[in-house]
Amino acid sequence: QLQFVESGGSLVQPGGSLRLSCTASGSTLDDYTIGWFRQAPGKERERVSCITGDGGSTMYADSVNGRFTISIDNAKSTVYLQMSSLKPEDTATYYCAATCKIQPFMSWGQGTQVTVSS
Repeated sequence: QLQFVESGGSLVQPGGSLRLSCTASGSTLDDYTIGWFRQAPGKERERVSCITGDGGSTMYADSVNGRFTISIDNAKSTVYLQMSSLKPEDTATYYCAATCKIQPFMSWGQGTQVTVSS
């Protein structure tokens, strides 16, 4: 069964950059679509970005398009989310999963906390 560990979150100033990592165990990622999601306090979880296992197709939420870049390294079973021009509204816990769609009763990992603040 595919499991993920998210890492790379931190406190960063507005306008700064971070790179998040999502490392999988239990399977290679070639046959999956991997998504990054986030949940801010008091808000629903939302989709941020997705990538197919071959890296050939990506999507971004409008709120991050042009600022975030998703990529995949199949040799390391890791999906990255490069975040730049960070805004306070990007503050959230970030999660990854083997899907591009939030579904009921999904299991989530611990996530990684991103805080954008001066």
